Amino acid sequence: MKKPQPKEEITGGKILRTTWKVISTGISILMVLIFAMFFFSILGSLVPELETGNVAVIPIEGLITTGDETFQTTVDSAGIVKLIEKAEKNDDIKAIVLELNSPGGTPVATDEIATAVKEANKTTIAVIRETGASGAYWIATAADKIYANKMSVTGSIGVQASRLEFTGLLADYNVTYRKLTAGRLKDAGTMLREMTSEEQQLFQTMLNKLHDEFIRTVAENRNLPENTVRELATGFVYLGSEAKELGLIDELGNKKDALKYLEQELNITAEPVEYKEQGTFFDKLAGVASENFYNIGQGIGSALTTDVQVSFT
Repeated sequence: MKKPQPKEEITGGKILRTTWKVISTGISILMVLIFAMFFFSILGSLVPELETGNVAVIPIEGLITTGDETFQTTVDSAGIVKLIEKAEKNDDIKAIVLELNSPGGTPVATDEIATAVKEANKTTIAVIRETGASGAYWIATAADKIYANKMSVTGSIGVQASRLEFTGLLADYNVTYRKLTAGRLKDAGTMLREMTSEEQQLFQTMLNKLHDEFIRTVAENRNLPENTVRELATGFVYLGSEAKELGLIDELGNKKDALKYLEQELNITAEPVEYKEQGTFFDKLAGVASENFYNIGQGIGSALTTDVQVSFT
């Protein structure tokens, strides 16, 4: 005959089972809530906003590149060009405002956006918020008028192609770099050995040519003597207030001031509408997963990169 369990054990077992049911139910509810929040946040970002207005505002924030390859805050030049062209085709849009907060970017990406701004047949205004330097300033000069906050930083008319060299570190750990190339200068710029005087001169010549192009473009766009721009093109930044005195920008102010100017210039009541790229649902999911995997492999990948990166930053 089975011995009956003590009353205390039966009561304790019921309490444990009840507690576990409450905890498991709570976890299930929490997981459902988290999934719902994740789903609706992505779904909400994919629902296109009603684009009603007569002034297209296009934000340009972060490093300007030809594609988001680093999962940092970057601007895809192709995407910005599409937005400019979209605003250009919309008969309701009377003007385009570029809201800049960027330290610059790569030469090709910069030129692609600047060219699209120059080719626009509608009034274009560049508004520099905190930073509109180097490549971002190049883009700003392509607009019909430039506004900048008096405490913003702009200018920085220069080109850089800095790099690290690990020759000493490799020697300390008895690691040998063996050159295997077809083409005498194919590995020029590798960080695994010291740069030769010939290679350094080649890179410097390339930078000088890009710098000359930068200077000529600013001089043309800003209607300034090339010699004047060359004197200002030290690569260092200017405060917005200094840039105004030097003729690098037109007015001190913000987006509201730019909209007021457009109202007077075009005889309209400015109704700004933000133009932004909308990613697909799968882009959002891929971005979340890819960024995590990228962070894991970033150290290895960056160690294998040997190219010297040229940028207007």
